[in-house]
Amino acid sequence: MSEHVHRDDFGARLGMWLFLVTEIILFGGLFIGYSYMRYRYPAEFHHGGSELNATLGVINTLVLLTSSLTVVLAIVAIQRAEKKRAMAFLGTTLALGATFLVIKSFEWGAKFHHGLYPNSPHLATLPPGEQVFFGLYFTMTGLHGLHVIVGLSLLGVMLWWVATDRIRPDRYVHLENSGLYWHLVDVIWIFLLPLFYLAA
Repeated sequence: MSEHVHRDDFGARLGMWLFLVTEIILFGGLFIGYSYMRYRYPAEFHHGGSELNATLGVINTLVLLTSSLTVVLAIVAIQRAEKKRAMAFLGTTLALGATFLVIKSFEWGAKFHHGLYPNSPHLATLPPGEQVFFGLYFTMTGLHGLHVIVGLSLLGVMLWWVATDRIRPDRYVHLENSGLYWHLVDVIWIFLLPLFYLAA
C-alpha cells in the first residue's frame, strides 16, 4: 500500500505569487527612484544613455523573450507527458539565459574599460547627474543579473527533476513556479531597456 503524500499546489502557487509581489515592490522602488533622478538630471541621463549599447540591449531583450517562450513550451510538454521535449525546452532556456549573461558581461566589461563604473576616477570627473545614472545602471542591471542567475539555478534544478521524474504530468507545480519567476525576470528587463538603453 503506497503512502499518500499531501500536496498543496494552490498554496505553492499562492506563495510564489506573494513572493513575486515583494520582488515587484523592490524593483518598483528602484524605478521610482530612477524617475525622480531622471526628472532632476534630464540632460545628464540623456547623455549617459547615449554611452550604452542599445543594440546589445535589444538583442538581450529578444534573448529573454525567447527564453520565456521556451519555458512555457517546457511546461506544456510536461503536461502532455513529453519528457524529452520538456527537457529540450528547459535546456534551451538555460542556454538563452547564459547567452544573456555573456552579452551583459561583455557590455559591463566595456564600461569598466572606459572607466565608467562606480567609484572610478573617470566617473568622478563627470557631472553629478551622470554619476547617478551610472550608479543606478550598475545597481539595477546588476540586481537583475543576480535574479537571472537565481532563475537559471532554479531552472537547472527543474531540468534535473524532470530527468529524474520528480516533475511529471501529475506533479509540475514547481516547474510552473520557476517559470513564473523567470517571466518576472523578463518583465523587469523589458522595463530596464527603455529606462537605460533608450534614455538617449
